[in-house]
Amino acid sequence: NPSVNVVSILSLSLPELSKKLRDGSLPPDHVFYAYVGKALQIATETNCITEYLQESETQLRKAKLTGMQGLLYGVPVSIKDSIDCQGHDSTMGFIKYLNKPAAEDSVVVQVLRRQGAIPFVKTNVPQSLISYDCKNLIFGQTRNPLLYTKSPGGSSGGEGALVGGGGSILGIGTDVGGSLRFPAAFCGVCALKPTGNRLSKRGVMSGVVGQKAVAAAVGPMAKDVESLALCLRALLCEDMFSLDSTVPPLPFNEEVYSSTQPLRIGYYETDFFTMPSPAMRRAVREMKQLLEEAGHTLVPFELTNVDYVIFNFCVGGMFADGGTSFVKKFNGEMEKVGMGLLFWLAKSPHWLKTLLSWIAKPFVPRFSSIVGSMRANTVDEVWSLHHEIEDFCHQFIAQWKKLNLDVMLCPMLGPALGIGYPGKLSVAVSYTMLYNTLDFPAGVVPVTMVTDEDEEELKGYKGYYQDWWDRTLAKAFHGSVGMPVAVQCVALPWQEELCLRFMKEVETL
Repeated sequence: NPSVNVVSILSLSLPELSKKLRDGSLPPDHVFYAYVGKALQIATETNCITEYLQESETQLRKAKLTGMQGLLYGVPVSIKDSIDCQGHDSTMGFIKYLNKPAAEDSVVVQVLRRQGAIPFVKTNVPQSLISYDCKNLIFGQTRNPLLYTKSPGGSSGGEGALVGGGGSILGIGTDVGGSLRFPAAFCGVCALKPTGNRLSKRGVMSGVVGQKAVAAAVGPMAKDVESLALCLRALLCEDMFSLDSTVPPLPFNEEVYSSTQPLRIGYYETDFFTMPSPAMRRAVREMKQLLEEAGHTLVPFELTNVDYVIFNFCVGGMFADGGTSFVKKFNGEMEKVGMGLLFWLAKSPHWLKTLLSWIAKPFVPRFSSIVGSMRANTVDEVWSLHHEIEDFCHQFIAQWKKLNLDVMLCPMLGPALGIGYPGKLSVAVSYTMLYNTLDFPAGVVPVTMVTDEDEEELKGYKGYYQDWWDRTLAKAFHGSVGMPVAVQCVALPWQEELCLRFMKEVETL
């Protein structure tokens, strides 16, 4: 349509766009087709879309007739493959789930529709979702919109590529180890992983079902923080609470989000498990300085025993059944794309894991610990693991309260790793997965770009273990000048609004 100014529509932020849609100054079909066109372009460049939701056009026609209803009236929204949309597959990258359309919308999609949003595409994921790359045998490899040789992150990688490339103004994904935060950080946008149960997970597929040690969450991805807040405002409504009564009826707390009180912020530069890249460390340092100059108080936070948490809680918790249910998902599937070591280990018999763990201990202690924690547990052991995680969580909160913190500033893995590297570097999820284990809300905000100095400094990157993983990570970071680097903003459970408020502060500064 020649009369549509696509460029000006695509340049609007979500709050501006939704305001214009609701006051009638922008027709919803202009917005819809502007985004469909842009999404098509980004999909051609990055291979991020798995399906176009044809019924979005019917919804668009209805929206024009019924008028402006809902906070997201007329806003086109992209949805991760693993989130059910009626009549469409949620494949998780598995061939066996093709042509098995969902019987109904997931709760989060139902609420989006009731708020006037128009889900219009589904986006790509890695096979099984248990990966932070984005490749499977059905749809192939998704690329980073900012640099095609880099991974867009995962498992919400299609969302990262589409939102990062400007083909979607709001995306919905999931996160069980950083699956929203990796793509947002790698593609230079913002995302929020809420507390696990703040938004409904009904009708959302998961890579390992039934495990309770590491909390999964559904959350939004967008170009800026204000858009994430608007999405949460829209989702945390009566419809959400009545469609899924297990979600606590906590509406969005405006007062907390709009407060301007100075904050007490904990921070750390490293978790002593994955050595930060020079750009990651610099991002936290520069942010700390900016926050102090703006009148906030920054307090060093001492992280301890992260290795224990990663081996026993994250790996041990996700694979407490020895990896049986994870392996079962792959029955009859072709190539275990990008799963490499993880899949092979999960498949190995108990005696082999024990032997490998013992042999590797003196030479590659990290590998030994990971193999050791991927064994099948008795019910008794699983219960004591859950108990231990609860204890750890309470200790972490006690340390937080003792320092009287409001929020925490943490590193976020970055810049984007080269394509194919995430599958070889499952250990590098330490910065993100910690907050799934704790079940704290955590968001990412891009704050800087990789400089030539960072790239030069990377040559001296050794890592804390100086093992194969550390050497590989140095290679994976390489060649990223100009790529975005983010920080993580964390709050205590159920404090999404405070987390967003802190993210907004970081973004502004």
